Amino acid sequence: MKHNNKYHPVAHAVKYAIATTFALGLASGAAVAQETTDTTAKEQAIEKIAVVGSRAAPRSIGDSPVPVDIIGGDELTRSGSSDMLNMITTTVPSLNVHSNPISDAATLVRPANLRGLSADSTLILTNGKRRHKASVIAFLGGGINDGAQGADISVIPGIALKQVEILRDGAAAQYGSDAIAGVINFVLKDSAEGGSFEVKRGEFYEGDGTSTEYAANIGMPLTDNGFVNVSAQYKNSDATSRSEQRRDALGFIAAGNTAIAPITQVWGSPEIKDDFTIFVNSGLDLGNGAEAYMFGNYSERDVIGGFYFRNPHNRPGVFSNDGGATLLVAQLNPNIACPTVNITTGNVLTQADYGLIADPNTAVGQNCFAFNELFPGGFTPTFGGNVTDTALAIGTKGEFKQGWLTDITYDFSGSVGRNESSYKMTNTINASLGPESPTEFNPGKYIQLEKTFSADFVKFVPAGLYEDLTVAFGAQWTEETFEVVAGDVASFTVGPFVDQGFSIGSNGFPGFKPEDAGVYSRRNYAAYVDMEAEVTDALLLGLALRYEDYDTFGDTTNYKLTGQYRLNEEWALRASTSSGFRAPTVGQANVSNVQTNLESGVLVDSALLPPTNPVSLQLGGKELTPEESTSYAMGVVYRNDNGLFITADYYNIEVTDRISQSSKINLTNADRIALSAAGVRNVDAIQQVSFFTNDFDTTTQGIDLVANYAMNLFNGRSTFSVAYNWNETTVDRITTPPQGRQPITGPDKVSRLENDLPNHRATFSLNQSWDDWSFFARANYYGEYQGVHVDWVGSPAEPGTEINASAKITFDAEVSYFITDNVMLAVGAQNLFDVEPEKLMLGQAGVANNEFGGKYYETSPMGINGGYYYVRASYKF
Repeated sequence: MKHNNKYHPVAHAVKYAIATTFALGLASGAAVAQETTDTTAKEQAIEKIAVVGSRAAPRSIGDSPVPVDIIGGDELTRSGSSDMLNMITTTVPSLNVHSNPISDAATLVRPANLRGLSADSTLILTNGKRRHKASVIAFLGGGINDGAQGADISVIPGIALKQVEILRDGAAAQYGSDAIAGVINFVLKDSAEGGSFEVKRGEFYEGDGTSTEYAANIGMPLTDNGFVNVSAQYKNSDATSRSEQRRDALGFIAAGNTAIAPITQVWGSPEIKDDFTIFVNSGLDLGNGAEAYMFGNYSERDVIGGFYFRNPHNRPGVFSNDGGATLLVAQLNPNIACPTVNITTGNVLTQADYGLIADPNTAVGQNCFAFNELFPGGFTPTFGGNVTDTALAIGTKGEFKQGWLTDITYDFSGSVGRNESSYKMTNTINASLGPESPTEFNPGKYIQLEKTFSADFVKFVPAGLYEDLTVAFGAQWTEETFEVVAGDVASFTVGPFVDQGFSIGSNGFPGFKPEDAGVYSRRNYAAYVDMEAEVTDALLLGLALRYEDYDTFGDTTNYKLTGQYRLNEEWALRASTSSGFRAPTVGQANVSNVQTNLESGVLVDSALLPPTNPVSLQLGGKELTPEESTSYAMGVVYRNDNGLFITADYYNIEVTDRISQSSKINLTNADRIALSAAGVRNVDAIQQVSFFTNDFDTTTQGIDLVANYAMNLFNGRSTFSVAYNWNETTVDRITTPPQGRQPITGPDKVSRLENDLPNHRATFSLNQSWDDWSFFARANYYGEYQGVHVDWVGSPAEPGTEINASAKITFDAEVSYFITDNVMLAVGAQNLFDVEPEKLMLGQAGVANNEFGGKYYETSPMGINGGYYYVRASYKF
């Protein structure tokens, strides 16, 4: 049910009820604690064990020489969100995710940023195995993610997870490419019995974005010696709109144009339909210490978002090619000229000269055509598609029992992952086809396919130390393939009216041409050794070395040193230093696309080309090489017998030759002449060009502080958690352009890299539980950040939309009641008090960021949708 007004009675009631409980919970937290049982907090605490970050025996997060966060499966469900990205960002302050409205393919798969680095600088694992990347490349990635191609985390349902392990440290020497910022390992449930079923429904306080989710998990035995654990989720989410009518649309309405849509340009979350996913995790004891395992998933969803409004007076290539001075009119009969229609009023539809063209009963109307006849109020293309994700991993592990390999444990595995994004455009046209243009297109698809085979071994070697030396070694082979599939002919074809100034391809996202289509592959192999030892009862040291060889750009060798020194039973120091790398993806090296973006507030078409394309080479493009990193970290760990656990870590990450999408570079007449002479076609149709490039170096530094404390309070159990992150990125170097050329990475991109994300983020959580009731509350702090609208960061000569946005604090809360031991009902809210993000300066004529209909700066780290309430019911068996 939709509600147009701000006041929503159900939301208001839920908000009041939770807020009251929240206030009482904080009041009780300030009271004097009183033990209700003789059991100590230490005895009641469950030690969190992590697999990620070490190839030795699993360690507790307190004994780890590198910082690791562990989020339990039950904790994930308290976020109220159905999206895995939102679930983990509310718990880990150093992880940021933007909403990305009107962001091309980034609308389908949202990028996530750990420690201020791009989405593909964080390695994603499932059950400790490398997960494949998404086929989506974030062409409009909000500066920091421009060109990023990370994994699609959103396909993973919370109900399938035993825990999530987040390693906040560089780990390329252990796991290979992409682990510059860290590693996120999703550990699937492995129970052979029991299960649960959950229903969740929620809605934003505005009355939109209604979501319904059904999720189930069941564990079953596989003979007497194994398990099969199956999880499934099905959900739908309506779109949201945080928009007001655009200023130009208001002008058309005032001038009498009745065809203008109520909201011509929507800023908000996309509609997600038929989002289905199933995960299976299984294992079988083969006897004699050996085990076989298999896990994988199938996921599919449809996503529908929006694009920029096409103004019916001045949209280039469709309505006018001189900024709205004259109407663009198609001459249907080459022997009969069409009159010039000067746009002299606020509504060209009412002009007599336009009436002659639009009237099919006149000779002019029979031989001339303007797209105002098809779209009298302009149009806003819808952009979306279908995303399908599949993965399968199979392996066996155990311990050799005889021969020279005796006592060496092994893990042989093979995995394959495939992600396909098939795009769809509606409510748009291929203007070069004139009146025969369809209004729906399938622009094509991208397919990412990865295959990995690994052999991992561990040997515990007596070395006269406090404990045996752990020696891990192994090898890995990977093949990565990126495929571009051409769209339907109408989405890219050059129609008969191109010579009259009409644009080519489905407007907003032209289809992939057959010459752009292709299959591009790359193979690499790796070998590593990883040693770790308790040198004394107080000193832990580790060393990892990894060599990788790619059949495209060559080889790389990386190292990592780690150590922890326990000062006493309560205090420990830890440190690490490492080198790392991120290989350019096959997609980044070969993809082509046409984007619609804003240049000084005007919509223009920009071609993204491979860096080795002749046009790119003309503008300074080069073949991509790997990013390289050097990082170091140091920290302190404190824990006591009363349940208090604190870690504080400083980190510094230097990345050289970072890969990103270049700034949009305007082609000069000299460029066009040179390119045409070299045989490049359709150069005159290209206004701007961008490409992927190793163009700059950065230094990212920060501090992570995490504290947890558990105690018995008011006849129940209380857990307090605090997490804080300070993060700062500085651009150290930009490639100097040839004389007379604009920088490939301009000051706009530098500003976004350094300022878009808040430097300070923090959370404070309280979890209070009794026999039948539980209460959860969290305060979220978002520091100052650069507010940007329509991806437009200006210059001193021409200011854009950017401002210094103020800090915000939001609250989340959930109250749960166990009706029986198996049935639980919960009601909760995110952004409980509906704190608004930084608002745009609406209602002020001439203000650049007021022209496009948005209410809020979309770089808001807390999102732009406002308060969200939900109810959740679960049954466990």
